[in-house]
Amino acid sequence: MINSKKFEVAFKRYINNFVEGIKFEDVKEKYNISRSKIEKIIDQNDTEKDHILLINLSKIFSYYLSLWKKNVLIDHKNSTEELKQMQKVVFYQCMAQKLYTIKYPEMILLYSFREVVITLIHFAMYGWEKEEAILYDFMSHHFGEHLINANEENRHIWFLLELYLQHKNKTIMGTNKGLYLTVRRKLKEANLRFGSIPEDLDIYDEVLKHWTTDHIEEIEQLISKMSRFHSVLASEIGQLGEFGDFRYGFYPFEILFLLHVRRKQGLPVPNKLDNLLMNTPEAKVMFGDREPYPAWDPVLKQIDQFYRKNYPEYIPNKHGELFQ
Repeated sequence: MINSKKFEVAFKRYINNFVEGIKFEDVKEKYNISRSKIEKIIDQNDTEKDHILLINLSKIFSYYLSLWKKNVLIDHKNSTEELKQMQKVVFYQCMAQKLYTIKYPEMILLYSFREVVITLIHFAMYGWEKEEAILYDFMSHHFGEHLINANEENRHIWFLLELYLQHKNKTIMGTNKGLYLTVRRKLKEANLRFGSIPEDLDIYDEVLKHWTTDHIEEIEQLISKMSRFHSVLASEIGQLGEFGDFRYGFYPFEILFLLHVRRKQGLPVPNKLDNLLMNTPEAKVMFGDREPYPAWDPVLKQIDQFYRKNYPEYIPNKHGELFQ
């Protein structure tokens, strides 16, 4: 049962975090400071310090995260441009990190498994097939290795990845059913870390069994259960755990992706979802069949051009121009 009062209080905290906590003006200042550092390295073509470019990509991500929250939660604009920019940054974090596996083999990852999956499914929702294919190939090729650390605890992330694989008729580690169990077993056999991977997916196990149902009432009930699961955990915003973070806590992208996949499969979807979670501002974002690319962030563009010039093995060099 959802405690509506607790949910509403938590949602206010979620918004307030970007009003009195993480202020947009402060994040913008940090972005500008990073921009100065980045432009100095690029102007000098300093390949001895270019790992700083990768490190500072997180400042670009934070800038657009803060701007997205400001526009959607505070200024009440129905904007997705900043969300696209955030995920575009994650894509380039993956592409750049690959360059440092030999030079700095112990370099900490600047992205998480969770962020890569979230980016992948959003690229699918945007209809960005070229970039989606590149990111999927990167993930599947390095799955379980240093570049894709699959010791992931969040159930909804495993749900999203498995749903994506089933929708696209793809596999990872030879399967697209019970993926998290296969990954647990194979990582354990390889003496790699696996302990954070859940032993069940709770409501998501049920959804994965029935997501192709033709019965609208059944999918409505499943979505209701998903909303309840998400809402209860989001009501603990600020705590460690699933949906407890301020980045995506009240953004039900796992439900939006399920609806997207069913539409693509020609399956019926509910006309209206009448619950607290699905009526938050972020839940109301709408994606067309083919979303336009956002304008290039000038700093990200410079970083991409620097890597293209100095590293022939840089993955985007194999694919020509991207995000246009």
